[in-house]
Amino acid sequence: MGFQQGLSGLNAASKDLEVIGNNVANSSTVGFKQSQAQFADVYASSLTGAGSSLQVGIGTKVTNVAQQFTQGNITSSNNPLDIAINGGGFFRLSNNGTISYSRNGQFQLDKNGFITNSDGLHVTGYTANSSGVLSTGAPTDISISTADLPPKITSKVGAVLNLNSGEAVPTTTPFNIADPTTYNQATSVSVYDSLGNSHILQTFYVKTASNTWDVYASADGTAIGAPTVQGTLAFDSAGALSSGSPFSVAVPVTTGAATPLSVSVDYTGTTQFGSTFSVNALTQDGYTSGKLTGFNTGSDGVITGRYTNGQSATLGQVVLANFADPNGLQPLGNNTWAETAASGTPLVGSPGSGPLGVLQSSATEDSNVDLTAELVNMITAQRNYQANAQTIKTEDQVMQTLVNLR
Repeated sequence: MGFQQGLSGLNAASKDLEVIGNNVANSSTVGFKQSQAQFADVYASSLTGAGSSLQVGIGTKVTNVAQQFTQGNITSSNNPLDIAINGGGFFRLSNNGTISYSRNGQFQLDKNGFITNSDGLHVTGYTANSSGVLSTGAPTDISISTADLPPKITSKVGAVLNLNSGEAVPTTTPFNIADPTTYNQATSVSVYDSLGNSHILQTFYVKTASNTWDVYASADGTAIGAPTVQGTLAFDSAGALSSGSPFSVAVPVTTGAATPLSVSVDYTGTTQFGSTFSVNALTQDGYTSGKLTGFNTGSDGVITGRYTNGQSATLGQVVLANFADPNGLQPLGNNTWAETAASGTPLVGSPGSGPLGVLQSSATEDSNVDLTAELVNMITAQRNYQANAQTIKTEDQVMQTLVNLR
């Protein structure tokens, strides 16, 4: 009877319209993956187990509503916590230990410093210790620490100078930091003690012979020692530094920090040529404490914080998870999926490794729904519905003809 075939066709076309309508409704949903209704024909089983060339199908059925995990377009945003996945993988989210997965990277910080989505689920990944070293064990909820970045004590100063070989030996002695006639040149650099306090380390250069220079030092305007020669730089006949570097300077500290502050001064690369005195490079390896001013996420998922002292530090790393069969995931709504036996075990790793995609900060992944194609599919599904309704109408007319036979 054509009623059964037509009825199954109506049900299938109606399900197809539901799927298309859901795709259209979510065409602007961040991270949404469109679905496709898949159908199969239906035949009655033969009692003898043998097929027949005259067997007619009894209609159609929906075998699966398969999500299409194709890449959506990447759109920039103004939120540094918005993260888009470019490639395979899902964000791993935790709800008090219950894990779900999502492609929606619209995140924010909650009051406790955790990175969460709009439903309060915590983004998971690798945490970093106070030294910025990532713990790459089991992923945990990522929390952004707003504590001050600890200061780093200065241990080394690097200076690359040119001392003028044509300068004369000072005639005024002894050395006195308040008397410029007792030295030839001077430089200064900021150094930091164990509490992050800044001190001005000034070095003075006194020519003593054709190719030798004595180096004196002061801290915060006070001579170090009696004053005392901290080191002697010797040069060869070609103007290259031959001995005297590096040497250590003990900077007295009265701020409550560890004292003295021992600083190694390295003059590698310093020359003595017949040209004017110049400071070509002056570096030191310490810094004061700093407050967190912002952070960003790299393509590898590493979250890097920026601090007021100009330093940066690793705060954590977002991880991704992938599955052997993403279509086996169970949709939970709210742009999330759950692992099932059909999806396989999640493969968790750093973005950019293996089949996992890379991340883009300050961006979101658009829905992968092609609105134009869906509207065309809607017209087709509507025509299918009308055609199946017509078969029922025709069968009704045939039945009416039989009933009216005399």
